[in-house]
Amino acid sequence: MNLSYEAVCAFLYREARYLDERDWDNWLALYAPDVTFWVPSWDDDGKLTTDPQSEISLMWYGRRAGLEDRVFRIRTDRSSATIPDTRTSHHLSNIEIVEQDDGMCKVRFNWHTMSVRYNQTDHYCGTSFYTLDTSGNTPLIQNKKVVLKTDYIRHVIDIYHL
Repeated sequence: MNLSYEAVCAFLYREARYLDERDWDNWLALYAPDVTFWVPSWDDDGKLTTDPQSEISLMWYGRRAGLEDRVFRIRTDRSSATIPDTRTSHHLSNIEIVEQDDGMCKVRFNWHTMSVRYNQTDHYCGTSFYTLDTSGNTPLIQNKKVVLKTDYIRHVIDIYHL
Protein backbone atom coordinates (compact mmCIF):
# COMPACT_ATOMS: atom_id res chain seq x y z
CA MET A 1 0.00 0.00 0.00
CA ASN A 2 1.21 3.52 -0.72
CA LEU A 3 0.86 5.97 2.14
CA SER A 4 -0.40 9.50 1.70
CA TYR A 5 1.64 12.35 3.11
CA GLU A 6 -1.05 12.83 5.77
CA ALA A 7 -0.85 9.15 6.76
CA VAL A 8 2.94 9.35 7.10
CA CYS A 9 2.66 12.48 9.26
CA ALA A 10 -0.03 10.87 11.43
CA PHE A 11 2.20 7.80 11.92
CA LEU A 12 5.22 9.91 12.94
CA TYR A 13 3.16 12.13 15.23
CA ARG A 14 1.69 9.02 16.87
CA GLU A 15 5.19 7.65 17.54
CA ALA A 16 6.22 10.99 19.09
CA ARG A 17 3.09 11.01 21.27
CA TYR A 18 3.76 7.45 22.46
CA LEU A 19 7.29 8.49 23.48
CA ASP A 20 6.08 11.62 25.28
CA GLU A 21 3.35 9.67 27.08
CA ARG A 22 5.71 6.75 27.79
CA ASP A 23 3.20 4.42 26.13
CA TRP A 24 5.82 1.72 25.60
CA ASP A 25 3.58 -1.11 24.39
CA ASN A 26 2.06 0.97 21.59
CA TRP A 27 5.47 2.46 20.76
CA LEU A 28 7.06 -0.99 20.40
CA ALA A 29 4.12 -2.13 18.24
CA LEU A 30 5.23 0.41 15.59
CA TYR A 31 8.48 -1.54 15.02
CA ALA A 32 9.06 -4.63 12.86
CA PRO A 33 10.65 -7.60 14.67
CA ASP A 34 13.81 -7.29 12.55
CA VAL A 35 14.06 -3.49 12.74
CA THR A 36 17.43 -1.78 12.75
CA PHE A 37 17.62 1.24 15.06
CA TRP A 38 20.84 3.19 14.64
CA VAL A 39 22.22 6.44 16.01
CA PRO A 40 25.67 6.93 14.46
CA SER A 41 28.26 9.02 16.26
CA TRP A 42 30.40 11.86 14.95
CA ASP A 43 34.09 11.05 14.55
CA ASP A 44 37.00 13.37 15.41
CA ASP A 45 36.85 14.90 11.92
CA GLY A 46 33.18 15.86 12.27
CA LYS A 47 31.95 13.05 10.00
CA LEU A 48 29.30 10.50 10.85
CA THR A 49 30.35 6.93 11.37
CA THR A 50 29.08 4.73 8.57
CA ASP A 51 29.14 1.16 9.89
CA PRO A 52 27.49 0.23 13.19
CA GLN A 53 29.21 -3.15 13.09
CA SER A 54 32.78 -1.80 13.07
CA GLU A 55 32.57 1.82 14.31
CA ILE A 56 31.27 3.47 17.45
CA SER A 57 27.59 4.35 17.53
CA LEU A 58 25.57 6.23 20.12
CA MET A 59 22.97 3.45 19.83
CA TRP A 60 22.59 0.33 17.75
CA TYR A 61 19.87 -2.30 17.89
CA GLY A 62 19.63 -4.92 15.16
CA ARG A 63 16.24 -6.25 16.27
CA ARG A 64 13.17 -5.10 18.15
CA ALA A 65 14.30 -7.34 21.04
CA GLY A 66 16.96 -4.71 21.85
CA LEU A 67 14.29 -2.01 22.06
CA GLU A 68 12.15 -4.30 24.20
CA ASP A 69 15.12 -4.69 26.56
CA ARG A 70 15.47 -0.88 26.80
CA VAL A 71 11.78 -0.58 27.65
CA PHE A 72 12.15 -3.31 30.29
CA ARG A 73 15.03 -1.38 31.86
CA ILE A 74 13.05 1.86 31.81
CA ARG A 75 10.01 0.22 33.40
CA THR A 76 12.06 -1.48 36.13
CA ASP A 77 14.21 1.55 37.01
CA ARG A 78 17.33 -0.06 35.53
CA SER A 79 17.99 2.76 33.07
CA SER A 80 20.29 5.45 34.43
CA ALA A 81 19.03 7.78 31.70
CA THR A 82 15.55 7.56 33.22
CA ILE A 83 16.27 8.10 36.91
CA PRO A 84 14.86 10.48 37.91
CA ASP A 85 11.92 10.32 35.55
CA THR A 86 12.46 12.31 32.36
CA ARG A 87 9.68 14.29 30.68
CA THR A 88 9.94 14.88 26.94
CA SER A 89 8.20 16.89 24.25
CA HIS A 90 8.88 15.91 20.64
CA HIS A 91 8.43 18.30 17.73
CA LEU A 92 8.68 17.18 14.10
CA SER A 93 9.21 19.28 10.99
CA ASN A 94 10.22 19.12 7.33
CA ILE A 95 8.62 15.71 6.90
CA GLU A 96 9.32 14.33 3.42
CA ILE A 97 8.45 11.12 1.65
CA VAL A 98 11.75 10.43 -0.10
CA GLU A 99 10.77 7.26 -1.94
CA GLN A 100 7.80 4.96 -2.04
CA ASP A 101 7.22 1.73 -3.92
CA ASP A 102 6.57 -1.97 -3.55
CA GLY A 103 5.54 -2.08 0.11
CA MET A 104 8.20 0.36 1.32
CA CYS A 105 8.14 4.05 2.17
CA LYS A 106 11.31 6.03 2.95
CA VAL A 107 10.81 9.12 5.08
CA ARG A 108 13.12 11.93 6.22
CA PHE A 109 12.30 14.57 8.83
CA ASN A 110 13.84 16.95 11.34
CA TRP A 111 13.02 16.82 15.01
CA HIS A 112 13.57 18.68 18.25
CA THR A 113 13.04 17.16 21.68
CA MET A 114 12.90 19.05 24.94
CA SER A 115 13.75 16.92 27.95
CA VAL A 116 13.16 17.94 31.56
CA ARG A 117 15.26 16.16 34.19
CA TYR A 118 16.83 17.35 37.45
CA ASN A 119 14.72 20.54 37.09
CA GLN A 120 16.72 21.45 33.97
CA THR A 121 15.65 21.50 30.36
CA ASP A 122 17.88 19.97 27.70
CA HIS A 123 17.34 20.27 23.97
CA TYR A 124 18.17 17.63 21.41
CA CYS A 125 17.72 17.97 17.68
CA GLY A 126 18.54 16.05 14.57
CA THR A 127 17.34 14.38 11.41
CA SER A 128 15.74 10.96 11.18
CA PHE A 129 15.53 8.57 8.26
CA TYR A 130 12.89 5.83 8.41
CA THR A 131 12.04 2.97 6.13
CA LEU A 132 8.45 1.94 6.72
CA ASP A 133 7.19 -1.49 5.71
CA THR A 134 3.79 -0.78 4.21
CA SER A 135 3.03 -4.31 2.98
CA GLY A 136 0.79 -5.19 5.95
CA ASN A 137 -2.38 -3.75 7.41
CA THR A 138 -0.47 -1.04 9.29
CA PRO A 139 2.97 0.46 8.62
CA LEU A 140 5.92 -0.80 10.64
CA ILE A 141 9.29 0.83 11.11
CA GLN A 142 11.78 -1.43 9.35
CA ASN A 143 14.80 0.83 9.64
CA LYS A 144 15.40 3.91 11.80
CA LYS A 145 18.54 6.02 11.54
CA VAL A 146 18.76 9.07 13.79
CA VAL A 147 21.44 11.70 13.24
CA LEU A 148 21.82 13.57 16.51
CA LYS A 149 23.02 17.09 15.69
CA THR A 150 23.37 18.15 19.33
CA ASP A 151 25.88 15.51 20.28
CA TYR A 152 27.38 17.38 23.23
CA ILE A 153 25.12 16.13 25.98
CA ARG A 154 25.21 16.56 29.76
CA HIS A 155 23.19 13.44 30.57
CA VAL A 156 22.88 9.96 29.20
CA ILE A 157 20.34 9.79 26.39
CA ASP A 158 17.88 7.01 25.78
CA ILE A 159 15.45 5.90 23.09
CA TYR A 160 12.77 8.42 24.13
CA HIS A 161 15.03 11.43 23.51
CA LEU A 162 15.18 10.71 19.77
